[in-house]
Amino acid sequence: MTIRVLVADDQEIVRTGLTIILNTQPGIEVVGGAGDGRRAVELARRLRPDVCLFDIRMPGMDGIEATRALAGPTVAEPLAVVVITTFDLDEYVYTALRAGARGFLLKEAGPDLLGQAVRAAADGDALIAPSVTTRLLKAFADTGPAASRQQPVEPLTDREEQVIVAVARGRTNKEIGDEFHITLSTVKSHVTSLMTKLGVRNRVEVAMWAYETNRIRARW
Repeated sequence: MTIRVLVADDQEIVRTGLTIILNTQPGIEVVGGAGDGRRAVELARRLRPDVCLFDIRMPGMDGIEATRALAGPTVAEPLAVVVITTFDLDEYVYTALRAGARGFLLKEAGPDLLGQAVRAAADGDALIAPSVTTRLLKAFADTGPAASRQQPVEPLTDREEQVIVAVARGRTNKEIGDEFHITLSTVKSHVTSLMTKLGVRNRVEVAMWAYETNRIRARW
């Protein structure tokens, strides 16, 4: 099954480059492109792509607003959005994730990681650039908007406490399974249980919850 992708970036050369990279990957097809957030939202609502790949900084409506419009908490049928940015724009990523983005990459990410992020988003998973996961999420937890993070009504199990730390460190389901010697389906069950208990919608929000409640500290 082909994964249909919408690409939005205000720089045509970047948009074209991303499109070429994605179209050369097996099972991925770019079905539309936009140079600003407003056009991206219009196209996304009409085309209903499997994944939207949005730059954060765009004229008119930026990538954060576009993400909120398509994947925010009040959206009945949210689309999968991955934001892509440059290293010196880290401060915007926290807000984008809060707006409903399923993950983020740096623009210097190679073709393989870009493809992985798109496939993960299409599968209902999330991928955050491994090289920046710990540092950025910790920074966002420290400097982002003050959030009232209540403990779940139903306490986390010991295994769920282990899994949430692994998720926050950017581990994949397979890596978590290998680390704790449990099956892939068991890992998925734990992640699903965590999302239910925490009242969040994806792994990115699970990771942010772990940082914001001091369950993990960055190490570098």
